[in-house]
Order: sequence, then C-alpha cells, then structure tokens
Amino acid sequence: MITRSIHSFLAVGSVFLGGLLVAACTDHAIPLGTYSTYSEASNPKVLAIAPNGTVLYNGGFGLAVAPDPNDPNVVYLLTDRGPNAAGVAANSIIFGKADFTPQIGKFHVVGNQLVLDQTILLKNAAGQLLTGLPNPSGQGSTGETALDLNGNPITPSADGLDSEGLVLASDGTFWVSDEYGPHIVHFDANGKTIERINPFGTGTGGRTLPKVLARRRPNRGMEGLTVTPDGKTLVGLMQSPLYNPSSAAVSGSTVIRILTFDMASGATKQYVYLMENASLTGCSEIAAITNTTFLAIERDGDYGGNPAKPATFKRIYKFDLAGATDISDPANSDGGKLYNGMTVEQLKDKAGLQSAGIVPVTKTLVFDLLTQISPVYPHDKAEGIALIGNNRLLISNDDDFGVVDNGMNGFTTKILPATGRVDLNRVYFVTLGTPLK
Repeated sequence: MITRSIHSFLAVGSVFLGGLLVAACTDHAIPLGTYSTYSEASNPKVLAIAPNGTVLYNGGFGLAVAPDPNDPNVVYLLTDRGPNAAGVAANSIIFGKADFTPQIGKFHVVGNQLVLDQTILLKNAAGQLLTGLPNPSGQGSTGETALDLNGNPITPSADGLDSEGLVLASDGTFWVSDEYGPHIVHFDANGKTIERINPFGTGTGGRTLPKVLARRRPNRGMEGLTVTPDGKTLVGLMQSPLYNPSSAAVSGSTVIRILTFDMASGATKQYVYLMENASLTGCSEIAAITNTTFLAIERDGDYGGNPAKPATFKRIYKFDLAGATDISDPANSDGGKLYNGMTVEQLKDKAGLQSAGIVPVTKTLVFDLLTQISPVYPHDKAEGIALIGNNRLLISNDDDFGVVDNGMNGFTTKILPATGRVDLNRVYFVTLGTPLK
C-alpha cells in the first residue's frame, strides 16, 4: 500500500536532480523538472473579511501532514488557532475570526491539486467546538489578550488550542500537540476529545506532562508530534528553548527539549536536541523513522527566493535518541533537573552540555529545502513532514490563512516574494537518493 501510494503521488512525472528524485508539476505546460513536486490547495473558501477589506482564507492547513495508510491519494492536514495579528497594546492579539475552530482537513491529491474532502472540527470532551483562543492564567496562558476585529476583548478559553503537531493513529483517532500549555490532546475520528494532557493537571484523564514544559516560550510550544512505528510512544518536539528560568537567562541557547510519552503508562522521558544556531525560528516538526530515529525540520522565518531578504536556513535533519542522556527530573520541579545549579537551557550549547555530562541526540543533514527544491522553495514556514516507506518525504507549509500582520493593527494579504502570488497550502513530495532505514 505504501509503494502504491507514492507511485500515485509521483504520477505527474519525475526527474533526478543532484541525486534527488523530484516529481514535476505538469500544469501550464511547465517543462519536466522545472518545478519540484507539489500539490496545492484548490479554491480555499473565504473565512472572513477584515475591516480593511483583506480576505482571510481557510486555508490555514499545513501545520502538520499525515498520510492516510489506507488510501494512496489522501493526506490529513492541520490548522492552528486561526488568523491573528498583533494589536496596539502590548501582548494583545487580534483574532481574524474569534470563533474559529482548529480543524483537521482530509484532502485527496489530484495531480497538482489538493482537494478538500472533509473537515474534522476539534471539540472538547462534551462535544462543544473548541476555539483557538488563549488559555486562562495557570492553564496554559501565553500572557496574550485576545481581541476581536473591532478591538473588543475576548474571554480566554480553558479549552483553547493552538494546534501544531498531528498524529493519525492506527485506530483512526488523532493526537494533537499545541503551542499554548503545551497540551497534548487525543481526539476520536470525529474530532471529539478523548483525553487532554498538560503540565498543569487541568486536562482530562488525570495524566500530566512534566511541569518544566510550562516554561515554553510563548507561541513556541510543542510544535511537532509523532508516534513511533510500534504505536507505543508519542514523541514531541518543542519549537525553541524554554524560557527556563527566564528569557534573559537563556539568551543564545540552542537547547530544545524532546519529550517521549508512553501511551499506555503515561511515563515520560526528555532529551536534548541542539539547533544549529540560536538565531533560527526553531524546529517546526518531527516524524518517526524507527522507534529511536526521527526527522526534524529546522528553519528560519524568511521567504525562500525573497530578493530583499532571502531565507538562508530550512533543513531536515535525522536524529537518534540512542545514547542520548535522559534529562528527566524525578522530582518534577518547575525548572526541571538542574546541573551545577543551572537549567539545561542555561547550558546553551554542546560545550555547556559536555561540562554537565549531558549527551544530546546525534543528528545528520538529510535534505535542504533551499538548495534541493528547484527552482525555489518560496514559503517562509515549512511546518509539516511525514515519511512514506524508506525514503519518501511529504512536506507541508503553513500559509497563515493567506494573510499576515500589516504592522498597523490589522491584516494584509500574504504574498510570496518569489512568485507574486498569495501563499496557499502545498504538500511537496520528494524521494531521497539514500534510504533513511
């Protein structure tokens, strides 16, 4: 089934570029090999219209991608909390559609198009629709004040979810991680909450995450989530170094935490992933290769092919937990396990970790989106990744609902500098020259 799946995806044609097998879009009579493989969301509906006339699209899928193991032409894509922009007041956020429900889209691939077949709206345990609104204090708050399009304050929601990571389980249920708490939520196939797990003990089911994760940098929570091939362990990846104990104390740190969560027992372990440099936006996603090896997207926040400020770093690494130090804190203290009186984030880099006797995960470069996608990878946010078989990757982008902050208390259309077009969700399909397992 996996082989048949990728053959369907590559039916549009293929060519070898620098050892990488790349399928080519054949629309508009584009010569074979001119473009890398991608299928793009077709005709996203209008979600809302901002007061200045900017159209907000839905759109918004691409935070994570999960292939359907039973259908060779189907992928599931995830949205985040909805379109938002900075308000005038400090830490205020304008929500373009205050009642937006985070959702999973079921798409099928038709040539170079992604066609939306079904929308699975995420709900709480009572079956009520979730929103993407910030959590209250003590329950995952980021310190943000939510505002509607008219500037009116919106009440926080304990059920609010800024969804980022997606797992399609073998039983058809979904696991989702987020940037608020962070929370990990288990949903049934229809999007209803089965269990909600966080560091505060305010979820459902009684299980919790390590308290230290609550010190995640605001809006840089558990960006990626995957499940091991044996179906036993969830593995989450934080986007950035925790503010542990504070933002100032971890300035320049490249230490990112990996969490493993035993689905049967709830037992957790933590490991260190080192970013290549502290200036990056961080890690956007994780995908399992084996029970101990994984892929991670590590990136900057700039657009590929932007003449004014081109992106310089969007890479996929393979990393291995084998031999890495478990940095879990048996006491489950707020700051986690300390080393010479310092948090792991304060150790900052490889030398700091070595001085404390900590071995980070080993990592190797697998794929560079900016040099191996031709002629250009035009997006700013490579957010989702999945592995099919031994060497086929699916990579999705976050299109931000087709809008960005206009810097003036509102929205403007998100135009890709390299194409001059509105950003839309795409799934890129690439085959690596060297198998990953």
